Amino acid sequence: MKLVIQRVTHASVEVEGEITGQIEDGLMVLVGFGQNDSEKEADYLARKLAKLRIFHDDEERMNLSVKDIGGKLLLVPQFTLYAHTKKNRPSFHKALSPDKATLLFDYFVEKCREQDVEVETGIFGAFMKVDLLNNGPVTIILEKEYDEEN
Repeated sequence: MKLVIQRVTHASVEVEGEITGQIEDGLMVLVGFGQNDSEKEADYLARKLAKLRIFHDDEERMNLSVKDIGGKLLLVPQFTLYAHTKKNRPSFHKALSPDKATLLFDYFVEKCREQDVEVETGIFGAFMKVDLLNNGPVTIILEKEYDEEN
C-alpha cells in the first residue's frame, strides 16, 4: 500500500464537473493498493497518517499532526502508484484488482474517519481532476507491505 501525502492549504477533486471532495488546511493523499495489500496495511497506515507530524507548531517546527491542527484529509484513489515502468508504456499488473481495491479503499476511508479526522474523497475508478495548493511544499510517501515475518 502506498500513500503520497501532500500538506495543503486547500484541495479539491472534481468528477464530471462536480466537486466530490474539498478541504482547506490538511492533507491531500493519493492512495494506491498493491496485489498483496489487505486490511492490515490499511489499519496501520490510517493510524500513521492521522499521527504524522508534518504541520508547524508555534516555533515553526514540524511537530503537529493533521488531528492536532483540526485539519482534514482528502483521500484520492490512485492505482497508477503501482505503475511498472520498465518499458516506456507503464503496466499496472502490480496494482490490486479494481473490485478488491474499491473495497479496500472504502475500508481505508472508514479507518481514517475512526481516527477522528474529517475525510473527503474522490471516486474510485472515475476520471478525476485534482486541484491543490501544496503548503511548503511538503510531500511525503508512506508505504507499508507485510510479509510473513511482520
